[in-house]
Amino acid sequence: MTLEDTRALSVDVATLRQWRESGEPVELLDVRTAAEYEGGHIPGSVNIPLGQLPAVCGDVASRTQRLVVTCQAGPRSEQAAQLLRERGCSQVQALDGGLAAWQTQGGEVEKGRPLWSMERQVRFAAGSLVIAGVLTSMRYSPARFFSGDIGTGLVISAVTNTCTMARVLSQLPHNRRSYSDIRAALDDLAGR
Repeated sequence: MTLEDTRALSVDVATLRQWRESGEPVELLDVRTAAEYEGGHIPGSVNIPLGQLPAVCGDVASRTQRLVVTCQAGPRSEQAAQLLRERGCSQVQALDGGLAAWQTQGGEVEKGRPLWSMERQVRFAAGSLVIAGVLTSMRYSPARFFSGDIGTGLVISAVTNTCTMARVLSQLPHNRRSYSDIRAALDDLAGR
């Protein structure tokens, strides 16, 4: 893949802002969890969490023309954009840097009810597991390896830019959209 091909797979904040201000038709798909989306999202974006996207990829591809996918920092939106391209959505791009870049560059954010971001949930879960491992190891010394396993998982997560713990946490009820919400999101994509 050439550098030019890579650029075509993503869009920067300035370009997205220009498209929106000029009225050019562009749909925004936020693939973060429902909790993250409620905590703050780009106005006009539609939320379909990455974990639920495979089931509705064909619907998304058939209902949109130009689609920009966003997440918190970029990796999930890149995965979602690739998945959508594989399912026939040819004009899909990931937002470089995600919502974090949007906010850094002064982009407006619409907030719902305040919930913890996935990153905060992962930090809390990992920290809690490490503390539990240390406390348990005071009575049962092999439990110290549990804390080491959590640390190893965090290092692997950073190196591979993936997060198994986030995938697991995204399945919790407060992080999931219901099927009817997904249908409403698809209708929003088609109705604009």
